[in-house]
Amino acid sequence: MARDPIHDIDSRRRFAILAAVCVAALALPLAFSGGAVATPAIGRALSSTGRFADPTALNWITNAFMLSFGSLLMAAGALADLYGRKRVFLCGLAGFVLCSLTLACAPSLLAVDLLRGAQGAAAAAALAGGTAALAQEFEGHARTRAFGALGATFGLGLAFGPLIAGVLIEYASWRAIFLSGGLACTLSLLFGTRYLRESRDPHARGIDWPGTLTFTLALSSFTFGVIEAPVLGWSSAPVLALLAASAMLAGAFIVVETRSARPMLDLSLFRYPRFVGVQVLPVATCYCYIVLLVILPLRLIGVDGLREINAGFLMVALSAPMLVVPFIAATLTRWLSMGLICAAGLLMAAAGLLWLAAALRAGPHAAVAPLALIGIGAALPWGLMDGLSVSVVPKERAGMATGIFSTTRVAGEGVALATVNAVLAALAATHLARFAPADPASVHEAAARLASGDLAQAATWLPVADATNLQNAYALAFGTLLDGLAAITVFCAVVVLVFLGARADAPVQTDKARNEAQGEALARERQRT
Repeated sequence: MARDPIHDIDSRRRFAILAAVCVAALALPLAFSGGAVATPAIGRALSSTGRFADPTALNWITNAFMLSFGSLLMAAGALADLYGRKRVFLCGLAGFVLCSLTLACAPSLLAVDLLRGAQGAAAAAALAGGTAALAQEFEGHARTRAFGALGATFGLGLAFGPLIAGVLIEYASWRAIFLSGGLACTLSLLFGTRYLRESRDPHARGIDWPGTLTFTLALSSFTFGVIEAPVLGWSSAPVLALLAASAMLAGAFIVVETRSARPMLDLSLFRYPRFVGVQVLPVATCYCYIVLLVILPLRLIGVDGLREINAGFLMVALSAPMLVVPFIAATLTRWLSMGLICAAGLLMAAAGLLWLAAALRAGPHAAVAPLALIGIGAALPWGLMDGLSVSVVPKERAGMATGIFSTTRVAGEGVALATVNAVLAALAATHLARFAPADPASVHEAAARLASGDLAQAATWLPVADATNLQNAYALAFGTLLDGLAAITVFCAVVVLVFLGARADAPVQTDKARNEAQGEALARERQRT
């Protein structure tokens, strides 16, 4: 039978569209994990440029990107529905490329932090527009395969982002990391401009500005407060004011969304217990996996003294399982429920965290096996949770469910990073306090420097403690932190098992479908009687 040339052309066009979105997706995790590996190098290069070279500024290299990315993701999705998916996707890519090129020339840490925030906003537009456009081009099993390829691409970026960053820093410069991300998005921009078709939601009513504003301000206030806490103190007036403002804004956001005719966040979805369970999965992977992609390179490079390229190779043990294990998890669903697989994976990750805490006492290279166990455990729910996010709600609510899940994942990463770094600094301060009990300000400043991977500056702030004492204090704090992360992961595993269950997965019915099924059952009963 002769092949249809029109069908072949359409298939090639769809493949080009998928390639465009996947290449963009490759650049986003590289911007996240690569930026984390580059933080010590950026600090060394720009520390003499002015007063902004402090641990807070270093923390914002990653947190500014994650904050704007997570808080603007749902708003970007609404913009894509309103003004066009292709337009928002291309604008996001163009903004990402521009920010990447400018970051490669940034003269100070302040400029890096501001540009990282702008880069995160562009990434939100690119991801929201790209995934929405992809959903319009594929249907049925083809859509499942397309989004599977997209998830695999994200895994590829996470797996090799630290290694790529380490190689670029070793043989070029930290600025090359941002140039490489800009190059990848330039290729995506070219493909998307040529092959992507424009589409809109004819029923879109606009952006939920009150919801977007209150959500962004609540997340920003919390992140600012937690990042400033290690230096200013948790009981300081500015930190308490920021945390209180965050709580009030979060309450205002819930009130706004409850009363909105077209809310950004449909709270009624949380009446489905399995949907609640799914939201726990990205939170769990944040604390057992994502935070390690940031804090572990800071330790390996800034405190343990490894070169960036060596730290990148070591981090592959953590992230490489993301390339294979998600496919194994999908195969296991033939015999086991998704809830059981996800809970088992989280328990494996928790065991790996406890093992890592003990292994690091023998040196960085002893961490390979526990890092691999953490990566395998985290990859089991990682490969299932995107599909679960839409399968546990009625079909007509799948779009909103995906938006909520994506926001929970990205915003949760930002919150987790800020919180974990602050807790690490606080733990380090408790171990350093014995060296200067009469000078708590210097202790907190030295602890904040240690938490950001700046051993030399920590020694400057606390000269009474030599490098060995500082490293020991950091190691004790890091071990306690890993124990805490393991406890959080175990708790999340229990919640997932309770809400998602260990029995076989069943499709979710809408109220209409449920009533129809009950009516048919009643009719059959009447016929028998």
